[in-house]
Amino acid sequence: MSVAFVLINTDLGEGTDVSKALKEIPEVKEVYGVYGVYDFVVRLEAPSMQEIKDVITTKIRRLNHVRSTLTMVVLE
Repeated sequence: MSVAFVLINTDLGEGTDVSKALKEIPEVKEVYGVYGVYDFVVRLEAPSMQEIKDVITTKIRRLNHVRSTLTMVVLE
């Protein structure tokens, strides 16, 4: 199982909508709202690193109000 953490910046005031949308993605296992440079920390799990990449590029980055992401891959 591949695991990654994604730090997400959102548009101001749109965190609730982004949080709801993130929780609907099956590979998203945890969503934490945080203070600081980023608005959310998300833990992803998928069978392969390619699937993690696909989730980030086709599902998370395309969500309305997501401004940027930073991904940290967990070493196996």
